[in-house]
Amino acid sequence: MKISVDGLFHEEKNGITFRVRVTPRASGNAIAGLTEGALRVRISAPPVEGRANKALLEYLAGFFGVPEHRLQILRGESGREKTIRVEGIGKAAAAKRLRQVLGPAE
Repeated sequence: MKISVDGLFHEEKNGITFRVRVTPRASGNAIAGLTEGALRVRISAPPVEGRANKALLEYLAGFFGVPEHRLQILRGESGREKTIRVEGIGKAAAAKRLRQVLGPAE
């Protein structure tokens, strides 16, 4: 399922939610594109004792420019597919930041 940047984020009260597909133990932390309705994110931390989840939230907080305590994993704590909530950013601002990385084609 192909999805655009605009369709990725869902506006919620005081923030957004979106799906993420995480690749742990990557060579570095980076946005890797969109796939099957989710944002692909590479994280260097291993999926052991919550380290990949912590690294994911730290990376996304920096990416969206919000404090880490404003991010939460709603679903998927123990899997690669996760639903993330970010407070303090709107759908348009999040999509704009993502387009800066992915370019206008996604």
